[in-house]
Amino acid sequence: MSLVLDGVAKSYAEFELGPVDLDVENEVLAVLGPSGCGKTTLLSVVAGIVTPDAGRVTLDGADLTGRPPEDRGTVLVFQDGALFPHLTARENVAYAADSPDRVAELADTLEIEDVLDQRADTLSGGERQRVALARSLAADPDVLLCDEPLANLDAPIKRRLRRELRPLLSSLSIPVLYVTHDQREATALGDRLAVVENGRTHQVDRPEAVFARPATPFVASFTGSTNLFRAEVVDTGAKTVLDWAGQAIRTPSTDHAVGTTVDFCIRPEYVGIADGAGAENVVAGTVTSHVFEGDQHLLTVAPEGGTTDVVRVRLSPPVYDGLGRSTGDRVRLSLPPEAIHVIGERSG
Repeated sequence: MSLVLDGVAKSYAEFELGPVDLDVENEVLAVLGPSGCGKTTLLSVVAGIVTPDAGRVTLDGADLTGRPPEDRGTVLVFQDGALFPHLTARENVAYAADSPDRVAELADTLEIEDVLDQRADTLSGGERQRVALARSLAADPDVLLCDEPLANLDAPIKRRLRRELRPLLSSLSIPVLYVTHDQREATALGDRLAVVENGRTHQVDRPEAVFARPATPFVASFTGSTNLFRAEVVDTGAKTVLDWAGQAIRTPSTDHAVGTTVDFCIRPEYVGIADGAGAENVVAGTVTSHVFEGDQHLLTVAPEGGTTDVVRVRLSPPVYDGLGRSTGDRVRLSLPPEAIHVIGERSG
């Protein structure tokens, strides 16, 4: 199956979606973006709930744009599960299933056998979402649309369902559009990510590529590449050299001309401690804050030289313990050239 959005656009009084161009094969495309960016509107257009002002939605070449929701082969899973509260879990799944055997098969896959005979309004949040997903899959959809189905769940349940959903969604072999504002959820479940802001699609790529090589400053900041700086290209060749507040920063070669102002970024976990003579792009500074995040330490370092920029460093507990530095101490950092990504030219 191939779901294609070709120039899809929708305008409201204070918001405009698109135009959006997406091609989703038999894969999970996680649509990632902040609240109010147009993710749900996008799903509603594909589902036929909202009619676009421009563009087309096609499935294997067949135009779905003018079809009613019930004639599209799409199923939408909501945040709250949207179950019939007075029916049992079994009856909810059977509502869309073509046989009792199908109900039993899905109950086994989603591990809801023990709650099949409970009323939907007595189920826990995790159980409701499993039942809602079973009911959605019972309809054998051609396209599955998920509107932040894990958003209202407690963190432990959310983590467990993320692990369980990944192989299940991949096994469907249909286009899946999975909307979320949670980066961990998007990367755990998506074969590819589409990063959206204010109705605009900034980047569509594999999760690893989006995080390591963000296409725009928004993608860099939203995906946690919080070390985002402005610099000027001062030399080119085997490596590009940037002037960042008087500090020479060497990066992999780019096609930007000398004199160009660019953004560059490096993820906090790739910033190293300069403890030897071979370190590159050494930045000296003072630790201004330290936060322990349970499995890692996040340091904020103010570089010497007068810049207002700060460098965020994420260290494992063994590395942090060996560093022996705390707030107020001086530290030398290394920004490995291969971990630096030059995003592009600044327009202003």
